[in-house]
Amino acid sequence: MATVAPQRFKQISPENLTPEQRTLADAIRSGPRSAVKNSSAAKPGPLGGPFNVFLRSPGVGHIIQSLGAEIRFRSSIPSKLNELAIITTARHWTCQYEWFAHHRLALEAGLDPAIADDIAQGRRPRKMSADEAIVYSFSRELHQTQGVSDATYKAVLDRFGERGVMDLIAVNGYYGLVSMTLNVDRTPLPGGASPPLPRLPRKANGERRMAKGKTKGKARSARRKAKKTSRGRKR
Repeated sequence: MATVAPQRFKQISPENLTPEQRTLADAIRSGPRSAVKNSSAAKPGPLGGPFNVFLRSPGVGHIIQSLGAEIRFRSSIPSKLNELAIITTARHWTCQYEWFAHHRLALEAGLDPAIADDIAQGRRPRKMSADEAIVYSFSRELHQTQGVSDATYKAVLDRFGERGVMDLIAVNGYYGLVSMTLNVDRTPLPGGASPPLPRLPRKANGERRMAKGKTKGKARSARRKAKKTSRGRKR
């Protein structure tokens, strides 16, 4: 059995919070997250999850948690699709805690378990509605290529409008930040649960990079040939 790496940011008991940390903790506990079952914000005692790390920089933490509440609870993207984007982000970062927390929320919002299972295994889901396919494609492409194609952008724009495009960018970006926070902290799963996400082989990523390199190489070769042809015509 593999040794579990220790958590880096120890939880802070409520009585040991500084005034600035207490203000942040109160804001988190009094916000919409407090109504979510099993959320760290709804439980007594020390704050867990990413909030425990946010406490180390209360000013930054307050801005981040406020942004997260807006993105999660007031997005123009329907809840099921928002959660689909979140678990797609969790899979990209192999963030076990984020997946553990939001997989349940995605299913409760109505996402087909088979879709989540495919994403967990690193596969494009085989059976998605048109809206699910639009959100998944945008989110996955954004993470993999650091941008989206015109076709992918237009699909979101036509279906959800400009606000929808921004809200979808925001949910992917915010939960990327949360995933980084949790991965750096090595936040343990509640109740000593086993990691839900398998480690995906690096070979697949390497093959994508190689294919991308080959495409770039062909493009460079084509440009060189075009230049030679142009010079020949001038002569």
